[in-house]
Amino acid sequence: MKRSLTRLLAVRSSRLVILLLVAASASTPHTDAQTAETIVHDAKIYTVNAKQPWAEAVAIQGDKIIAVGTEAEVEKFRNPKTKMIDAGGRLVLPGFVDCHIHFLDGSLSLGRVNLEGAKDVADIQRRLREYSAKHPGKDWILGRGWDYAMFGAAALPDKKYLDELFPDRPAYLEGYDGHTYWANSKALALAGITKDTPNPPNGVIVRDAATGEATGALKEAAHGLVGKIVPKPSRAEKLEALRAGMKWANEHGLTRVHSAGGDFEELGLFDQLRREKQQTLRFYIAYFLDPPELRPADIEKIEAARKKYADDWISGGAVKMMVDGVIESHTAAMLEPYTDDPSLKGKLFWDPGKYKAAVAELDKRGLQLFTHAIGDYGVRTALDAYENAEKVNGTQGRRPRIEHIETIQAIDIPRFGKLGVIASMQPLHSYPNEDTLDVWARNIGPDRAGRAWVWKSIADDGGHLAFGSDWPVVTLNPWEGVQTAVTRQTTEGKPEGGFVPSQRLSVVDAVYGYTLGAAFAGRREKTEGSIEVGKLADIIILSQHIFDIAPQKISETKVTTTIVGGRVVYQSDAK
Repeated sequence: MKRSLTRLLAVRSSRLVILLLVAASASTPHTDAQTAETIVHDAKIYTVNAKQPWAEAVAIQGDKIIAVGTEAEVEKFRNPKTKMIDAGGRLVLPGFVDCHIHFLDGSLSLGRVNLEGAKDVADIQRRLREYSAKHPGKDWILGRGWDYAMFGAAALPDKKYLDELFPDRPAYLEGYDGHTYWANSKALALAGITKDTPNPPNGVIVRDAATGEATGALKEAAHGLVGKIVPKPSRAEKLEALRAGMKWANEHGLTRVHSAGGDFEELGLFDQLRREKQQTLRFYIAYFLDPPELRPADIEKIEAARKKYADDWISGGAVKMMVDGVIESHTAAMLEPYTDDPSLKGKLFWDPGKYKAAVAELDKRGLQLFTHAIGDYGVRTALDAYENAEKVNGTQGRRPRIEHIETIQAIDIPRFGKLGVIASMQPLHSYPNEDTLDVWARNIGPDRAGRAWVWKSIADDGGHLAFGSDWPVVTLNPWEGVQTAVTRQTTEGKPEGGFVPSQRLSVVDAVYGYTLGAAFAGRREKTEGSIEVGKLADIIILSQHIFDIAPQKISETKVTTTIVGGRVVYQSDAK
């Protein structure tokens, strides 16, 4: 009996201890694992999470989101050390992803002459004079951004306009689309280009019809004849440019980019920035695979990068190919001749058989494929190769991508959804200015122009959309892209009614293309793309509520705060 009483008292004592511990824990603040380092509050949060579309506050611990909900719900995760970010009632979104970019090229362009938006040749020359005055000497004049409409009916530049300004100084200017370059006589001479120089594979030296002399316009691969002698920036200059580029990207609300060429060779630079804790932008970097075929050396480089770079900051595992050029210069591959010049149809850069074999081999290895395809024949070629890879490998869910898709045959639109092919498109490419309406649309005629950038049709038929810029082809500012996707008009409201207005998207759908749709396109939708518990804390605060304003005002949006991995990497001075 005494032993039983002792046991009973011991049991009661242990229960009392447990109750006391529970009571103590209930009155104790959350542990470090349960409390937030940062809370964004007083916000209108559009989460892009269908299960919880809107919230008022979000809590962050480390680089992850730990709570999303009302002010009262998230307040529970606060402790005295929590950093509070007051959104001031502004709209909060997931960080934006640019799904197609050439980051180092864009970053370097920030320090060169900018010809974007020039009205005509006279305006181009004015900008070049101003740049030259600020950068005197005999070194190269480098820049980019001119478009075909700036040269009138000819739609191509001529060396004479540069020779007038720089008879003894080499000048080399990239067209806005990166597919045609413009050299003066000095640059042509230094490159050894004469009327007897043959066109390189997949390239055209544009020549004067009467004399055979090079006019200064170099299409596609011909640009390499001059490009190879242009002085290369030093490692220090590249690093400085990348820092400026990341700052520029963060300022516009970008938290991740998908590189589609030009950056794989510089992976060491990105790694250095990461090791030095200077990286403020996440990178998914594709290897650029040149024709004519996939080589063992290519596979070795791709696999080595995939193994070495595989975290949330830098990752490989993607391969970029180009099957055609662009419509403005008649190098995009078309199923039928160009309307303005029936002697031309463009051509594929790859032999279809070798391209199909390369796609199948890369797909078998589980690599994600990006294929540049602009003309309807180019798009069909890519779809056919992806369909073949699925059949021969027995694979599904690889999420291969087609980049650009500027025009397409109606019969091919449903194939995106059927085959699980991502439509990676750049809304600002469809901006209906003179270059689009007077050159692009003229070249292919009204029927094919009526299927211009058909993102809504692709989505309606079950395809997945992902949006980007192709910077430096156009600005990386996504808010101009969102507005164009929604309005299909210029900022002045032209053309009346919109350019192929049936392809307009809602603001919600356009935002999805830069957030969760973009994350899906990069095979990261489980960790990024929406504001959800457990996902990376990549978050932006905007100056205006883009869901409530006139669509024509979306491009005026500014980012007031950008958070990447729980860390504020950009803060606007504006109140």
